[in-house]
Amino acid sequence: MLDFFLQNAKMGWMRRLFLKSTIKKAMLRAVTIITIIITGTFSIAEEKASTVGKTANSVATDSVEPNSIEAKLMRFPDISKKSVVFCYAGDIWKAPLKGGTAIRLTAHEGLELFPRFSPDGKWIAFTGQYDGDEQVYVIPAEGGIPRQLSFYPAAGPFPPRRGYDNIVYGWTPDGKKVLFRSLRDSNSVTELGTLYTVALDGSMPEKLPIPTAGAGDFSPDGKKIVYSPLFRDFRSWKRYEGGWAQYLTLFDLETGESKRLDKNPRTEREPMWIGDAIYFVSDRTGTMNLFKYELENEHITQLTGETVWDVRWASADSNSGTIVYELGGELYVYDTKAAHAADAVQKIPVRIPHDGLAMRPSRLNVSKSIESYSLAPGGKRAAVVARGDLFTVPTEKGFVKNRSNSSNAHERCPVWSRDGKTIAYISDAGGEDQVYLADSKNESRPVPLTGSFKGQLDRLRMSPCGRYLCVSHCDAKLFIVPTVDIPGEGGDILYKKGVPVEIVRETNGDTPAGVWSPCGEYLAFILHEPQGFGVLHVCEVATREIRRITDPMFDVDSPAWDPAGNFIYYLSRREFAPQFSSVEWNFAGNRDIGIFAVALRKDVKNPFGPQSDEIDTADDDSARDDSSRPKDASEKHVSAGREKQEYADLLNRLAKAFGDLAKTHDKALRQEVGENNTAGRGKTKIDWDNLARRVVRVPVPFENYENLEATEKFLVYIKGDASFYGREPALKPTLMYFDLKERKEYAVEDPGVGGYEISPDGSRMIFNVATTLKICDLKPKTEATVVPTGELALDRIPSREWEEMFNETWRKFRDFFYARNMHGYDWEKIGAQYRELLPFVAHRSDLNYVLSEMVSELNVGHAYIQGGDFVQPDRPKSGLPGCRFELDTASNRYRIAKIFRGSNEEAKYRSPLTEIGVDAKEGDFVLAIDGIELDGTGNPYRLLRHRGDPVTLTLNEKPTFEGARKTTYVPIANEGNLLYLDFVYANMEKVSKATDGRVGYIHIPDMGVNGSYEFLKWYYPQIRKAGLVIDDRSNGGGNISQWIIMRLNQKLLGTRFGSVRETPVPYPGNARFGVQVCLVNETSASDGDIFPYYFRKSGLGPLIGKRTWGGVVGISPRGQLLDGGVVFVPLQATNDEVGNWIIEGTGVEPDIEVDNDPKSMLEGRDPQLERGIEEVLKLMKEKPHVWPNRPAEPVKNKG
Repeated sequence: MLDFFLQNAKMGWMRRLFLKSTIKKAMLRAVTIITIIITGTFSIAEEKASTVGKTANSVATDSVEPNSIEAKLMRFPDISKKSVVFCYAGDIWKAPLKGGTAIRLTAHEGLELFPRFSPDGKWIAFTGQYDGDEQVYVIPAEGGIPRQLSFYPAAGPFPPRRGYDNIVYGWTPDGKKVLFRSLRDSNSVTELGTLYTVALDGSMPEKLPIPTAGAGDFSPDGKKIVYSPLFRDFRSWKRYEGGWAQYLTLFDLETGESKRLDKNPRTEREPMWIGDAIYFVSDRTGTMNLFKYELENEHITQLTGETVWDVRWASADSNSGTIVYELGGELYVYDTKAAHAADAVQKIPVRIPHDGLAMRPSRLNVSKSIESYSLAPGGKRAAVVARGDLFTVPTEKGFVKNRSNSSNAHERCPVWSRDGKTIAYISDAGGEDQVYLADSKNESRPVPLTGSFKGQLDRLRMSPCGRYLCVSHCDAKLFIVPTVDIPGEGGDILYKKGVPVEIVRETNGDTPAGVWSPCGEYLAFILHEPQGFGVLHVCEVATREIRRITDPMFDVDSPAWDPAGNFIYYLSRREFAPQFSSVEWNFAGNRDIGIFAVALRKDVKNPFGPQSDEIDTADDDSARDDSSRPKDASEKHVSAGREKQEYADLLNRLAKAFGDLAKTHDKALRQEVGENNTAGRGKTKIDWDNLARRVVRVPVPFENYENLEATEKFLVYIKGDASFYGREPALKPTLMYFDLKERKEYAVEDPGVGGYEISPDGSRMIFNVATTLKICDLKPKTEATVVPTGELALDRIPSREWEEMFNETWRKFRDFFYARNMHGYDWEKIGAQYRELLPFVAHRSDLNYVLSEMVSELNVGHAYIQGGDFVQPDRPKSGLPGCRFELDTASNRYRIAKIFRGSNEEAKYRSPLTEIGVDAKEGDFVLAIDGIELDGTGNPYRLLRHRGDPVTLTLNEKPTFEGARKTTYVPIANEGNLLYLDFVYANMEKVSKATDGRVGYIHIPDMGVNGSYEFLKWYYPQIRKAGLVIDDRSNGGGNISQWIIMRLNQKLLGTRFGSVRETPVPYPGNARFGVQVCLVNETSASDGDIFPYYFRKSGLGPLIGKRTWGGVVGISPRGQLLDGGVVFVPLQATNDEVGNWIIEGTGVEPDIEVDNDPKSMLEGRDPQLERGIEEVLKLMKEKPHVWPNRPAEPVKNKG
């Protein structure tokens, strides 16, 4: 019977329709066999997907129930005589020293961190976020109401690698004050945060007489302190040996004398002073271990011998001589007084009866978490991925459907088939990215189409015929994935369903993205030349032959096929009329992109040739009344197409049931169905001869275009403005479309478009403005409406999400890490090691910690984890005045000690007390703030918290209210910029004074927004100085170092004199004619490392200071995690001109090493700057650069 049906596959279509009822009856007769085979087949696929899901969820399902077993991921512990205190899931807990059940001391939606017992064990100081930012608090050791001690607004919030402001490190030995680290006086260059003490009454904190500092601990008598001059406690870089490696310094608080304890290239941190020894942790042996430094003989002894997990966050009780620390998420205690080393270490088993608040499953609205989207034919529904789940959403009315509903998987890149029946997408539900197919109408479980991919997939696109998908792979490869078996010549299988076929690999750029021809016979994509120019290529699917289409002399991007198969449109930079620079005689490209079309056949007419209106004749079909016209052929074709598709579906089911019997008939049938799926789209024929010369420009102005698409009637694209560093462009990205017939351009009235997608039938398009989705018809003067995404919701199981994000992060590093050998580490083994901690993750910050520790094993800079979905309270507003207060002890009143001068012409440097109309000066007593009296028992910043409105000060030249005046200022929220500018002004004055104005000074804070701002501001006014001190210290990195190097390296080639000009004009106009030196330090980082390396290599001058950070493997996020977290993978290293790896892991050594020692800095000196001035004066003397005077007037009247 089946053979009879198949033999009739080539009969006339009307006859086959007549036989439909017969076929259905036959189907009923065979229902038992078909059900067994077909259902069995799908059951196997579904069972496989279900099993994969269970496998992926296994750890999450078995995650630790509260109080069920010993806890892990207890962090930042401290110890007293009988108890330990620690942070767990963002709260502070206390447990017996011998182990047992912990009790919770704090509970708040923000984080409570860094608990420290007072010396008598009665109090616990900690850092908390109760009011939104990190402040110092204290509570009774038995629990109670937290008392706030610090009030100056905390800097941040920071990504995890930068830690926190106001970190509590301990107490003074007498127990009267809390020791903490604050950034309040950081100038972001030479002072990056230091240590303060604050009394329990919350009065003004006192700064210790030491410069920049990290962790510290007092000597038993309180007269000395051991501390780390550098702070990188949260950096995810193990076994680091660059310039920023922490070391320990012993500092005498009375004399100001200091001494470095030991010189080791690796990290030394967490100092603890117990008796006559200092204990610390170091990874000098490869893993962080506990060490002892004997003060008497300077002998160092290793106390622990860990080789797998690091000893982390060690803290001591100097009275009992015990040290507590983290190890593999658990707590251990080391007894320094133990008689035998074997008895010194004991584990502290802790059970935590927590409520698992952050672990609770919940129903979550994800309408603001949309990642990607696609539009169905006709535009009535959209496929949307939000927080990793695949939804279909009505564009006007109807119900939202969650098609994947999987906390343990991250779905991405949905695409809708042209017939509307199928949604293809990428998912990692099985542990690796694979392509999945979902039926768009029924609720059946989506099934994997592929199973062999290994590596991140992206840019999934479906061919119009629905038989192929193309997808980009992380290894810069482009694959074709067939959705059905595709027969070749002679009946062989050319493409096997679900088996990826590699088409091309990019070797000069990012992973290529494929674009399908109208019927799916060709695939277009961009490959890059070594200089970075994109070139359009086309692959013939049947033969897999690749041909170059465009001239490699011109940069091309964003190909789009004409649905009729006549053209490929693309974007190309072809306008060579540059924009002038306003600061130098230079140029920049802008508004230089045009839209072009390459004619695929020789007989194609110019679509933009001369137009001529003609008169329609009466017998012209186009002039007839529509009502008298026969039914449109395309409508008949579509109707017949539906019947064809039904028949095709039937035969497909039969073929699957009975194997290969239908192969020969299947070939003809699939060709027929394929034609139906591309109804209205012409077969694409390409004449390859002279193809690159058959190009015409689309008549739109040259602009900044991107994301070109083509429909039968329109070209669609986004038009933007030139990019700026540090400010928004005047023109926000605007969605545009060009009417090919009318040759007119239209704009969708919604600027700020982030992206768009066109429905497969070309009738409508969907786009996003920020997190809002909008939809409009693709026609002139269309109006967009909002897509109702407010009901996007999913059932969130945090533990499953956390496991998925762990696995995805691990894969991102496997897939994108710049060194293919993973620096020689066994990445599988590392992943397995840290996966053991997953069941114990109880808070999203725990996951970031685990991920950071895992990636730090690779011993590389820029391995960053940040973000994610956890509660962070709103930061409080603060009414800061741009000054410093000091307590006058004689009167017990505060005075204005210093007003930061600022630069009120620049908004970022506005100094409130220096503005016109504000009557305040240095030395004034501050008697009241907004009418509330202030004396020495209070803290002025307490009265300035939660303020964003104008503040009124009551001031007087004497400490009484008699004759006092009031003045009102408009506050600022952060004084960091004023501190930085004050540092720059002071250095400019020092340099100018020491050199009689002949030498200039420029500090470059980073190689990004701030660095370009400061360089542009200060370089050109000082370009004619005989010498320059370029200060690269604490440069935060970025990507503009080559801009600066090019300008500093521009040599003087000649001069010009005008008719009235007595001084020369240089040629080139931006020539640097003079000498220069460069200052560097331990925190000159990233592109701030690269800059001094090439400064010296260019022969610009010597480097002065300390060895730099040494992190130069560039990063780029490769897609966010499903909850919005971001993973930065080091993927592009820095090499010299012959290809050698440079800088990474070591830093750039200075030519002249100069340390800014604590004593000099406390005296207000800057030895590095002083040496820079000395060296630049020496160079000016050795290599004088003298500008020429105007020469004698030329005489040209000689015979």
